[in-house]
Amino acid sequence: MDESNSPQSDYLLPGRVYDILKWFALIALPAVAWLVGAVGPQWGLPHCGELVTTINAVGVFVGALIGVSQLTAAKPDGPDEK
Repeated sequence: MDESNSPQSDYLLPGRVYDILKWFALIALPAVAWLVGAVGPQWGLPHCGELVTTINAVGVFVGALIGVSQLTAAKPDGPDEK
């Protein structure tokens, strides 16, 4: 199968990049945010609330990027397709 007939060719992100970003958005960034929020104050880390908010915002942004890629690929090509 050539590149133009590949099922992944409609995606904005290549498959491997999509998988990595999805892992970061769904697993890694929320886990890091939770860790900073739980352990940061105990260790005297300054601005823990701001850090947690920033990490979560980055996670939402990455999730939006991969969501746009998914929606772009799932969109029908013509008016006859639903």
